[in-house]
Amino acid sequence: MDLAREYVRLGLRLDRLESGFVDAYTGDPALRGEVEREPSPDPAALADQARTLRAELPSAGLPDDRTAFLDGQLTGLECSARRFAGDQVPFVDEVEAYFGVRIELGDQEEYAAAHRRLAEVLPPGPLDLGERYSAYRARDECPPDRLESVVHALSSSLRDVVRTGYGLPEDETVEYLIVTDQPWSGFNYYLGGFRSRVAINADLPHRLSQLPDLVAHESYPGHHTEHCRKDRGLVSREGRLEHTVFLVNTPECLLAEGLADLGVAATIGPGWGRWAAEIYGDLGITFDGELAERVDVAATGLDRVRQDAALLLHDRGWDADDVVAYLRRWMLMPERRARQSLRFLSHPLWRAYTSTYVEGYRLLSSWLDARPPTQPLAERFVRLLDEPLTTRRIAAELAAA
Repeated sequence: MDLAREYVRLGLRLDRLESGFVDAYTGDPALRGEVEREPSPDPAALADQARTLRAELPSAGLPDDRTAFLDGQLTGLECSARRFAGDQVPFVDEVEAYFGVRIELGDQEEYAAAHRRLAEVLPPGPLDLGERYSAYRARDECPPDRLESVVHALSSSLRDVVRTGYGLPEDETVEYLIVTDQPWSGFNYYLGGFRSRVAINADLPHRLSQLPDLVAHESYPGHHTEHCRKDRGLVSREGRLEHTVFLVNTPECLLAEGLADLGVAATIGPGWGRWAAEIYGDLGITFDGELAERVDVAATGLDRVRQDAALLLHDRGWDADDVVAYLRRWMLMPERRARQSLRFLSHPLWRAYTSTYVEGYRLLSSWLDARPPTQPLAERFVRLLDEPLTTRRIAAELAAA
């Protein structure tokens, strides 16, 4: 049995149960065609298949890193198939099966400390903190008619940095589309052949201070860059078929989202506010980059509130309106944004996915910080782009450091 090929088949079959489960597929079109012509898959049988493949791993003769990667992926796929079959999996166990991390509620004292930091750095005024933060965000919004030009300008600058610092295939390209009516702010569709289509959701107001992170996350050095480099290395050079498919709700997602969220830190680093201000200035847009950096540092840790919201909704049984109120209180969100977050958290495919951002960033930022003193950050970060690392491998290296 070609275990990697059967793993790909399993992922394609799960996509027939939930469209979008396959985030990207660059493998043999004939294989996908075979799966699409099969009878409608039985989710319980797919869970059995995932368990069987995991049991075959030790005797498959694969290198250790391939075995570890597939073991984590198949654990996630088994849980997804069980849920599709109607099994009631406790939410915390679900997240652990998907991503290899055990989650818990954050510390509200840490959120309160972030609020105090924000109160110190936000422009002064007679309003309460939530209103001051909302006023700052309103001033920080990108004019809707300038969104596309801003995205292209940021992408061009980041692409130059990544091409020089990490390397890209000569013929790689990213196409940007402005879309509406989606539960996310941005999405990368990797098309194969070193090409991506990145969709930016115009339903949400996009802030100038966050657009560098969004473009870095989706393109350079985030999802597009990772797909290109693994396509060129693991797939084309090493023939690892398991990397021709990227599957939602698996450990690779946590690492992919974590590295993508670290994109600006891995390319521009401190001073990104001044860098962005220069780009915006060339477009005739005023932006206080130094203030944006101070606000970003002050808000550190508040991203965990989104994971709390998922736990409260799916594990503690909170009412949707109470979850919205929690998001508004601790993340200082306007109601419209909180409702959009709730939409994402309530989606049957994406309900657990917030943990990939929260836990992925926490794990990988700690791992990068724990590198040897003489090792440049780029040398450590490029491993995320090129190697089939796993959550367990990263955690083990971090513990050893």
